[in-house]
Amino acid sequence: MSRIGRLPISIPKGVTVKVSDENVVTVKGPLGELSEKIYGAISFKEENGILQLSRANEERQNVALHGLYRALVFNMVRGVTVGYEKALIIAGVGYKVTKQGKKIILNVGFSHPVEVEEPDGITFTLTNPTEIVVKGIDKELVGQTAANIKAIRPVEPYHNYGVRYKGEKVVKKEGKTAGKK
Repeated sequence: MSRIGRLPISIPKGVTVKVSDENVVTVKGPLGELSEKIYGAISFKEENGILQLSRANEERQNVALHGLYRALVFNMVRGVTVGYEKALIIAGVGYKVTKQGKKIILNVGFSHPVEVEEPDGITFTLTNPTEIVVKGIDKELVGQTAANIKAIRPVEPYHNYGVRYKGEKVVKKEGKTAGKK
């Protein structure tokens, strides 16, 4: 039995959760609105500000989807109330980032600056010229956007130059030691 799927989801004040006849869950809150299509035999029951998910049978696919959809709905509720953010650090000699309107411009050692547009529902905030904060209400979109920015210049292991998540531990390799006695 899914332990995650059995956990109740507490619905804060100001948040509404609706399930349509086509199994589309819509969550509205102070920061926005998110929706997700639910497949399988998963049903919802809400009472007294608590949302409980249950499955119709013990088929393997429904057991797997039970925990998945509970986690997705929980992330949607948290997203429309608090939101999500990922911080990225740009490290390197001369590496920096600037913001122009709805895009950021990364100078990360290429012969040209790299421009990244804000997707719908995402905002970029620069706390200093070497730190980007990606914010939004959709956890998946925030994580994917941060990963796309990180993939522009992966961290190289000898000097640790590149783009990495804030708090990420990067193992620095030792350089050549030939000729030393």
